[in-house]
Amino acid sequence: MEIAYIPSPSRGVLHLGPIPLRGYAFCIIIGVFVAVWLGNKRWLARGGRPGTVADIAVWAVPFGLVGGRLYHVITDYELYFSEGRDWVDAFKIWEGGLGIWGAIALGALGAWIGCRRRGIPLPAWADALAPGIALAQACGRWGNWFNQELYGRETTVPWALHITSSTDGRVPGYYHPTFLYESLWCVGVALVVIWADRRFTLGHGRAFALYVATYCVGRFWIEYLRVDDAHHVLGMRLNNWTAIVVFIAAVVYFVLSAKKRPGREEVVEPHAEVSDGSAEDGAEADADAVAGSDDKGDGESAEVKAEADTDGKADSEDGPKAEAGAEPTKKS
Repeated sequence: MEIAYIPSPSRGVLHLGPIPLRGYAFCIIIGVFVAVWLGNKRWLARGGRPGTVADIAVWAVPFGLVGGRLYHVITDYELYFSEGRDWVDAFKIWEGGLGIWGAIALGALGAWIGCRRRGIPLPAWADALAPGIALAQACGRWGNWFNQELYGRETTVPWALHITSSTDGRVPGYYHPTFLYESLWCVGVALVVIWADRRFTLGHGRAFALYVATYCVGRFWIEYLRVDDAHHVLGMRLNNWTAIVVFIAAVVYFVLSAKKRPGREEVVEPHAEVSDGSAEDGAEADADAVAGSDDKGDGESAEVKAEADTDGKADSEDGPKAEAGAEPTKKS
């Protein structure tokens, strides 16, 4: 008899009256908030403005959800389009099934659109978001726990996951909690990215590339533990090959970026800097104009006063002479 194990929830949804509260969706929402919160702090530290991260996330998150679902449906199409399956289930995202590869790819497209609208470089924004995305994944993986899915091989370790559901071909028993392994790995990835970013001053997308590379390393060995059905290519699961390809791409980008554009961006929101500078220049110009008008006013007053004094002096000097000249004329 097992002396310790991780229990599975009896159900993945709670009903608050007519409103269903699904654990999977709740974990995704928490992850999004964590990513935006941490990303905003890092963005401000890099010289960005408040609200920019959230504004771009409005584009990135929906694109990411669609991309994650598309990747899952395409790579596991038999779950939705094979005989006896209902294709409508492909739209039931709350039942689980998001591929991180598709989420990052299409989410990056949404982020690019948001960054372009704000006039900021996508790599700088991605660097600020990188550890937050890893933490979002750590939160999201607990949604698999609520759905009793994506577990590993059978095991007798004290931290084994107890699966009780028998739906969709599940066999009740004790398995490796791969959701927990990946969640903890993602927390470690976030800490590594934060440390490396401070230690080596990463910029121009290299913090994001480091996040991608380190995540792929963990995902590779975790995939080997999973027992859920998956497509295999040359004896390996499709996600293992994806992790290899994405890892190589991230490392190549990291190396080339470090050679081509070392250091970090000095300005992450150029339009914001220009706008602020224009305002300051305008204020200085207004101050100079006010000072100039005062000086000019004083100058004009002094000139008027000088002219008045000169005229008064001339009148006082010419007055007696004019009167003296006038008297002989009278006499004659």
